[in-house]
Amino acid sequence: GGGRAAMADGDGLMSVDYEVHGKVQGVFFRKYTQAEAKKLGLVGWVQNTSHGTVQGQIQGPASRVRELQEWLRKIGSPQSRISRADFSNEKKIEALDHKEFQILK
Repeated sequence: GGGRAAMADGDGLMSVDYEVHGKVQGVFFRKYTQAEAKKLGLVGWVQNTSHGTVQGQIQGPASRVRELQEWLRKIGSPQSRISRADFSNEKKIEALDHKEFQILK
């Protein structure tokens, strides 16, 4: 492994908030989301909400963010049952607000 791949020209950074509905708590959803985000080189966070969903924010190269959005919409952790994923506050950013992808309590 080692060095980070250079960012492709025209693939700017973006930020998007997400909330995933369904059976997504108690199924290691946050751990899998963190692992997937790290694999894609993304930063942000994920946490359980009091109303049974999982929410967070993703930041990184636009094409990678899109990949994680698809993952959150369709795949998730092995035991999860995703009914839907909502995305909001999508915007282009100049710099990342986070250093890593964290699981928040």
